[in-house]
Amino acid sequence: MRINFYDARITDDSRTILVKEKGINCQSQKTDCPKEISRMLKTLLHMDELAEEYVYMIALNHTCKILGMFLISKGTVSESPASPREIFIRAALIGAVQIILCHNHPSGNPVPSKCDMELTKRLKAGGELLNIRLADHIIIGQGSYLSFKEAKLL
Repeated sequence: MRINFYDARITDDSRTILVKEKGINCQSQKTDCPKEISRMLKTLLHMDELAEEYVYMIALNHTCKILGMFLISKGTVSESPASPREIFIRAALIGAVQIILCHNHPSGNPVPSKCDMELTKRLKAGGELLNIRLADHIIIGQGSYLSFKEAKLL
C-alpha cells in the first residue's frame, strides 16, 4: 500500500488546498487494527523515538482505506497543540468519512493526559456533527501504545 502525506496551503486567491508532499510504500494492510497502525507509525515515522510530541491524522474512506496522512503539529517534550478545526478542514478536503488521530509521548508512557482526553472528546463531538467519525486516537510510547478504542475511552 502507498501512503501519501499531504499539507494544507493557501492559494493566491485565499483558498485552502491540499498539496501532496510525499508518498511512502508500506507493508501494512489492516487500518482497523490499532496494533498494526502503531507498528506502521513506528516503522514509517519512528514515532517511538521522537524527542518531541508529533500529532498526525490518518484520513480514511468508508472501507478503512487510507486516503492520506497529515502532520497536524509538532510540539515540545510534553505537549503538542492540535486544533479540531485544522484536523477537520484536512479531513473534509480529502473526502474522509473517518479519521484516526495519532501522537507520541516522548516519555515513553502512552497513558493519556488530561489534554489528550479533552481533545479526544472534542474530536468525537465535532466528528459527529460533520459526519466524520473519530475511529480511534492512538498514543505511541516506547515499546507500547494505547488505543482509545481498545481501552474503551472513545
